[in-house]
Amino acid sequence: MTDEQTETQLTAAGNEMSASFLAAKKRSDATLAKLEAEPGKFTMLTGDRPTGRLHLGHYFGSIKERVAMQNRGVNTNIIIADYQVITDRDTTEHIQDNVLNLVLDYMAAGIDPKKTMIFTHSAVPAENQLMLPFLSLVTEAELHRNPTVKSEMEASGHALTGLLLTYPVHQACDILFCKANVVPIGKDNLPHVEITRTIARRFNERYAKKHPVFPEPAAILSDAPEIPGLDGRKMSKSYGNSIMLGATAEETAKLIKKSPTDSERRITFDPIARPQVSALLTTAGLVTGRDPKDIAAEIGDAGAGALKAYVIESVNNFLAPHRERRAELAKDMDTVRDILEDGNKRANAIAEETLDQVREAMGMKY
Repeated sequence: MTDEQTETQLTAAGNEMSASFLAAKKRSDATLAKLEAEPGKFTMLTGDRPTGRLHLGHYFGSIKERVAMQNRGVNTNIIIADYQVITDRDTTEHIQDNVLNLVLDYMAAGIDPKKTMIFTHSAVPAENQLMLPFLSLVTEAELHRNPTVKSEMEASGHALTGLLLTYPVHQACDILFCKANVVPIGKDNLPHVEITRTIARRFNERYAKKHPVFPEPAAILSDAPEIPGLDGRKMSKSYGNSIMLGATAEETAKLIKKSPTDSERRITFDPIARPQVSALLTTAGLVTGRDPKDIAAEIGDAGAGALKAYVIESVNNFLAPHRERRAELAKDMDTVRDILEDGNKRANAIAEETLDQVREAMGMKY
């Protein structure tokens, strides 16, 4: 293949992705308008892998919106994707602690378990059983094309496992078992919702033309900016640059004090030329609701020390109510476990009913 042919193919692929995103954005905007008008007609599914504690990036990127949807009256569901931990990791050593801490942070942030079903993958066998018919609806090439599979494999340094390859199908099971029709995500996760829509459509066309079993869910594309970590890179547990929601005020102060800046004394907001200083300003802006440029202008020539002092105070003030609620909830871990057990029971009942409908559609009820 010539260089010109390769360039043509890449351009075509880029145009296709751009068109796909624009279509998804249009669908997202239309769905959001309907959701705001009639929230009770919508079921949402989202979740997290229990690979560690939640941080400010999780809060502003997704948890805040989950709470808002819950409080609007959307039927909200949160999956703690414990099986998906082993897509790219060799141990489940701290998984129980991580799962319980997720529940604590959800509730401290405003998730109400009476309104939102919180459950774990491994406790809902019928949901996982949907993997079998769903795998028959996708090709190997479609799975290999998924960009999340590629990036997860590269980041882990592991060989591609069967579980990681089928990760998008497992997520389709998560979304479709409860008939979720909206999935709030960032742009990077759009391919997961697209393959879920494909699976739902192919199942209905193949087995349930007269009485479709599954909705084709719409992605609700988040407007939340990518939240930088304290070193200017993406906020990530693996980078050690994250402000954990459950950290103490002292731990947070220590982390911010250690964060790198640069040699220029005057504080300015310039994410390209000064990513580390700008990351601190972005964090301060998020937790105070102020424009990072205004904060920079206010600090001016006072330098990095003054900036860090402002960020420490702002973050600790913002997280103080969350930490207080979290500490109170942590006094009764039996209740936290009961909430998870109740969510798992509710999820099992829904999954069994959906699996029953799938068997019926496939002529597999004997």
